[in-house]
Amino acid sequence: MTRAQQTISLALLVTSVYLAFAFQLIPLNTKVQDDIIPVLPFWTLVSFGSYLLFKLGWGVMTFNDVPQAHKELMAEIEVARKDLKANGIDVD
Repeated sequence: MTRAQQTISLALLVTSVYLAFAFQLIPLNTKVQDDIIPVLPFWTLVSFGSYLLFKLGWGVMTFNDVPQAHKELMAEIEVARKDLKANGIDVD
């Protein structure tokens, strides 16, 4: 099974369970049904966004720990600076 198939399968499973709760096919406590289930997709979206922001920040923070990528980026910056200077643009 490919990664895409696994992701789609998991998404369908989670969506099916949520819809079973939302349409009260699986009975729950009234407080849970009225207060938690309606905001669960929003909470999940916010949590996923927070996770992605953390991963992005961690990647930026530990970027210098990858010396080869750092060297490649610095070389690309130097090439861009030389190209811009050749076109008469001051970059400093």
